[in-house]
Amino acid sequence: MTVDVDPRSQQYTGRKLKEIRERRNLSQEEIAKTSGISITYYAGIERGEENPTYAILESLCKTLLIKSSEILPF
Repeated sequence: MTVDVDPRSQQYTGRKLKEIRERRNLSQEEIAKTSGISITYYAGIERGEENPTYAILESLCKTLLIKSSEILPF
C-alpha cells in the first residue's frame, strides 16, 4: 500500500519550522547540526520539498524544544 503525502502538509510543516527558527534567531545550519541532519536536507524540509521521517521530526522538535502539534497540520 502506498500513501501519498499532501504537498500542502509538507509546505505547512516547513513554514512552521522556519517561523520558529527565525523567532529564535537560529540559523538553518545550527538546527541541522543539532538535529543530526545535513543543512541541505533541513533547508529542503523548510521549503516543503522533503518528507522527513518520524525520527527526523522528533529530533527537530527536541532541538527546537517544541511539541509536534506546533508544526504538524493535523
